[in-house]
Amino acid sequence: MSLLPRTAEEFSSADYWERFFRKRGEKAFEWYGDYNSLCGVLHKYIKPRDKVLVVGCGNSELSEQLYDVGYHQLTNIDISETVVSHMNQRNAERRPDLTFQQLDATQTGFENGSFQAALDKGTLDAMASEEDGALAGRMLAEVGRVLSVGGRYVCVTLAQEHVIKLAVEHFAQGWAVRIHCLGGQQKEESDSSFALPVFVLVCTKFRQAPPFAVLELCQGEDGAPTRLASVPELLSAVKERQAYNLMLHKLRGGTDASSTPSLTLCHAATGRPRYTLTVQDSLPSAKLPRSNHFAIFIVPQGRESDWLYGSAEGRTQLASSAKFRRLVIVAMHRDQEYEDMQAVQSELSPMVTELAPPGMPANQQVPFLSVGGDLGWREVIGRGVSALTGEYSVEDVRGEDGHLYRRLIFMNNSQLVQSESRLRSAGTAASAHKKKNKKKSKPSVSDAPALTRVKDRIVDRGFLCCIHHEVMVAGLAMLGMDAINNKDHPVSVLLLGLGGGGLPQFVHDFVPCARVEVVELDPAVLEVAQTWFGFQTDERLNVTLADGLEHIKTLESEGGHSFDVIMFDVDSKDTTLGMSCPPPAFVETSLLKKVYSLLTPRGLFMLNLVCRDSALRKSVLERVQAVFPCVFSRGIEGEVNEVLLCCRSSGEGHKPHTIPQTLQQTAKDLQKTLRANTQTAPCVPQIDITAMLNDLKVI
Repeated sequence: MSLLPRTAEEFSSADYWERFFRKRGEKAFEWYGDYNSLCGVLHKYIKPRDKVLVVGCGNSELSEQLYDVGYHQLTNIDISETVVSHMNQRNAERRPDLTFQQLDATQTGFENGSFQAALDKGTLDAMASEEDGALAGRMLAEVGRVLSVGGRYVCVTLAQEHVIKLAVEHFAQGWAVRIHCLGGQQKEESDSSFALPVFVLVCTKFRQAPPFAVLELCQGEDGAPTRLASVPELLSAVKERQAYNLMLHKLRGGTDASSTPSLTLCHAATGRPRYTLTVQDSLPSAKLPRSNHFAIFIVPQGRESDWLYGSAEGRTQLASSAKFRRLVIVAMHRDQEYEDMQAVQSELSPMVTELAPPGMPANQQVPFLSVGGDLGWREVIGRGVSALTGEYSVEDVRGEDGHLYRRLIFMNNSQLVQSESRLRSAGTAASAHKKKNKKKSKPSVSDAPALTRVKDRIVDRGFLCCIHHEVMVAGLAMLGMDAINNKDHPVSVLLLGLGGGGLPQFVHDFVPCARVEVVELDPAVLEVAQTWFGFQTDERLNVTLADGLEHIKTLESEGGHSFDVIMFDVDSKDTTLGMSCPPPAFVETSLLKKVYSLLTPRGLFMLNLVCRDSALRKSVLERVQAVFPCVFSRGIEGEVNEVLLCCRSSGEGHKPHTIPQTLQQTAKDLQKTLRANTQTAPCVPQIDITAMLNDLKVI
């Protein structure tokens, strides 16, 4: 039978404690740790000469142990008559000056300022659930009354949210509040062990209230105090420590490949995020070397959003390749400086060893793994705030291929690259033209531009970083070369979603005489594209700042508008949906019909679809097929993305069941046309049209 309270209310009940102590008898129950685990912090704040009020003493041995090391002015009070009688009898001979009194902690009857310290181990936790916290509030007020100026209320607590909030808010004005996190107490008895860490709340009484709140948090008994600006910040910091200890408790219990807990380590001085750690366990069936228990993998700076590191599937593959029972994957944060790999290892070693799997030998060496042995490279070159999506960062990073890339990151989803363009130095333009007849291949590290000044790095407008953008460009082959080369009636494109502007700029630069209209909701995105991604408008490329849905409806209702191609490349801000691109409203049947009516007879509708929910994907495809007679799909290897190419006309009056035989030749002709147009473009198009259409499937 468990001796722990079954409910919070029972925990604070006087009747419960009467029954509890009668059953427990002589065996002292150290509720939140014993003297050995608490003495360091207690001796720091309570001196042997102090007159100390021990609130809710119970039958704990703590007062007896303090007495034995020189604390002889202890006054112990408890609500239980049984425990008071028992403790007085137990100490009558050995500790004659150690007194126990049956008193109500909310009305002690002691004189004002009669104690230099008040010690509370779990009593606040017990009382906080009574009367919606009113009982505990009266106890804290009574403690404040009996303490002298400079006196300290020292409370050992598990810091449940409602408990610590009540106490901190009570003392925040006129007192200094400091909280020590001591770590979880490990007990032999399963029903008295706590995954939660034990905290010690220390509140010091001032003669006169300071002009600002004094709120501090310390790690361990001797940790340097970190000053917090507000009560909510302090409570949040406490909750983070609890979450961390709960995670440790779970990780020490076993390995679980399906669970990938993560935590963020912050810079001690600034409080800003410095590292994010994700724990990835190998599958139980994995064949691993017996000595490969645990390793740390350092993700190169700027690469944390790569599929291998930023997705659950990628991290699982990384752990499988590393062949360790547990791999901790460490991502470094922007706005932080890192000296070198050795410095990072030294900084992380004390913390990450706590995450080791159970059963690892005590003296096991933990290897640090990385790509190429360096930390990678990232430079934040721009910042701003969008009224629609919040803070954003523009940063240059070095990719796996050694080239530099420019990325737009919205900080509300910092693991997602919103837009990306490859960079080149201004001096490589001439050499790029010399290579224009060569087949596109994976660039080597030696081709990468040097780490020049920001102003010397320019966007390579001939290189599309996103494969779905390449597929959309390749899809233009479905229009036929007569349409693409017709300068009297040039190809007209309506694109919803600007991003960094790479896709519309590419179409403008390399498709002869193409006219592109872009609709973008966020003015900040347009500013970023023009400032940092080389996006340039002219008479053939313009941007309308508007809601894409409303713009489609307006064009359709006005009449007289038609486009050869309409592209949707719009992401959803609602992360709870199973479809992240586009938002659901963009694939409603009513809107799809409007898109259909805006297309020329030869027209194409291109949709970037990112849908993890199979039922939702099926529904979207059914709606698209109900409107368009001919629908093709091109999946993106290693990603959830697929591009739907939807023809307004099937060409032969019925739905085809195969890819048009002429498409391959048209793809080759389009490739030649794009390259031929480089004489007026700033760089060379680096795209393989045929490859982009090879895996096309009929839906």
